Amino acid sequence: MYALLIADETDEAAILTLALQRTGVAVTSSNDLERAMRSWSERPADLILIASHKTNSTEQLRCIRAETEAMLAMVVDPVSETIYCELVENGADLVVMRPFSSRRLVAHVRAMLRRAGSVPLLSLPKLDVGGLTLDPTDRTVQVDDRPGKRLTHLEFRLLYTLITHMGQVLPTDTIVDRVWGYSDQGDRELVRGLVSRLRSKIEPKPQRPRFIHTVPGVGYSFRIE
Repeated sequence: MYALLIADETDEAAILTLALQRTGVAVTSSNDLERAMRSWSERPADLILIASHKTNSTEQLRCIRAETEAMLAMVVDPVSETIYCELVENGADLVVMRPFSSRRLVAHVRAMLRRAGSVPLLSLPKLDVGGLTLDPTDRTVQVDDRPGKRLTHLEFRLLYTLITHMGQVLPTDTIVDRVWGYSDQGDRELVRGLVSRLRSKIEPKPQRPRFIHTVPGVGYSFRIE
C-alpha cells in the first residue's frame, strides 16, 4: 500500500515518514498539497496524512475530498472541540493533536488500513443498464461498443450510487454522504465537479446527458433517455 504525506516541517516529516513505514506502507512526502493533488491521478494513494500548522485545514480537506475518498489522517495544533468536529465532518478519518505519540499514531493507522481492506469491490455485483456496464472488480465502465474507461474511486462510488437508485432523484447532500462518507452543507460545487468528470467518461454528448440528469435545485438522477 502507498501513503502520501503532506508536512510543513522537515523534522516532523521525517518522524511521520518513519511512523508510516512501520505500518508497512510506502511513503511519498511533499510540502505542497495543491501540487500533490494535481498529480493524484498518476499515482493515487491508499492513505493521506496531513501534518500542517496552517489554519485553513477545512479547505485542505475540501481540496482532497474533491479528488478522492482515500483514508485521511491529520496532525494539527491543539484545536477546540468545535474545530475538531468540523474536521471530522468535512472528511478527516483521524485527527491527532500535537504533541502526539508516534506509537499511538502507528496503532491508529494500522487499524484504518485493516478497515480499508475489509470490504473488497469484488463483493459488489456487475451492473448492466441501458448499454452501460459498470464492473466493480477493476472500476471500469463501458458504454455500448466504446472502449472501457477506468474510474477513480469517487467516480465509481458516484456512478454506483446513482445506478442503484435508478429513476430516483438523489439530493446533493445525500450524494455527499454516500460518496464522500460525511454530511455537510455547501458542497454543490464539489458534487458538480465530480458529476462533470464522470459525464466526460460515460456520456457520448456530455452537454446532452443520456444517463446522469441534473434536477435543478435538488440533485441528480440516473435514468435512460
